[in-house]
Amino acid sequence: MLKKNAILLSSAALSLTLGSVTAFADIKVGVLVPDSGPAGLFGPSTRNSATLAAEKINANGGINGEQIELVFADVGVPPAEAAQSALRLWKGEGAQAFVGMHDSAVREALIGRFGGQVPYVYTPVYEGNSCADGLYVTGETPSQQLEPVIPFLAEKEGVSKWYLIGHDYNWPRDTNALAKGYIADAGGEVVGEEYVPFTVSEFDSSLQRIKESGADAVLVTLVGGGSVGFNVGFAGFGLDDQAIRLGTLIEENTLAGIGAGNANRLYSSSGYFASIQTEAAASFAADYSAAFGADAPALNGLGQSAYEGLMLLAALANKAGSVDVAAMDAAAEGTTWSTPRGNNTMVGRHMAQTIYLADGSSGAFSVVTSFDNVASSENCAN
Repeated sequence: MLKKNAILLSSAALSLTLGSVTAFADIKVGVLVPDSGPAGLFGPSTRNSATLAAEKINANGGINGEQIELVFADVGVPPAEAAQSALRLWKGEGAQAFVGMHDSAVREALIGRFGGQVPYVYTPVYEGNSCADGLYVTGETPSQQLEPVIPFLAEKEGVSKWYLIGHDYNWPRDTNALAKGYIADAGGEVVGEEYVPFTVSEFDSSLQRIKESGADAVLVTLVGGGSVGFNVGFAGFGLDDQAIRLGTLIEENTLAGIGAGNANRLYSSSGYFASIQTEAAASFAADYSAAFGADAPALNGLGQSAYEGLMLLAALANKAGSVDVAAMDAAAEGTTWSTPRGNNTMVGRHMAQTIYLADGSSGAFSVVTSFDNVASSENCAN
């Protein structure tokens, strides 16, 4: 079983070469994972995916000829506490680069803590427009997940009255600020908007407001367990007859928690689902199954993003010739790398990608349509 706080994946820091002892410096990479809190259900698959990426990177020669070690920290905690955990890996354990799969509030705290002194690849779905020295982003942004999807659903499902509900922090609020424009452009209107604390576990009052609003579509930006509770309650209220749901953070683990009986007319928009039928995705799924077995945590976009982030880190550092932030920043634009999502290119510290719209009504995601090579409008000027 993977330990909670630190995993050593590479060979020892000393190797025997032709009978003599040759020292070499492994590169430690801090991997920041939500093992606790509402996003804790994403932690196990994230750790597995990161482990798989490290093994592949090392098998291909590592970073500039050096093998990498992964050291993990739980960042499913308040931002200040998460920043302290990252600082321990950086200053205490010697991490020379970081890959983070965690919420946006933690990201902002880490940007302040790192101060552009250490490379930091941020991998999950997020609200966009986060730009800093040493920061590189692989996750989907609203212009990718929502701008093509909202008009498609408006036509397919005949919906126009949207209710927006999310947790109360920057990702849902900033995402919905952009979503309002996409809804208006599709001829729709927002009939309700609310944000709830992470501590909320009962959504009856919110569901009653949705019912009374006359909404025929709900955009869900709730995280992990909160999303499960809301969606189960949504079906219990019979609101699945009134409105479709669209989630931008509803992946395989969340859908399993919601259950098929509560998922009628539930859609998710993502750059990756375990069910997508591409050569790159199938190869990754086979490697994941071989490494962790049939009972491993379900593949999903958030967990897979840690694999993608580590592969980007290796590609950037190999292109730059070091893990120095200035060198990597100079090399970032146009860097290419391959992942389960396909062949990627870094543009404005972000990446264009295929976006899939999937229907979870059966309790498993079935891709309805895809939008190829969707660029992010919320990227960074170089």
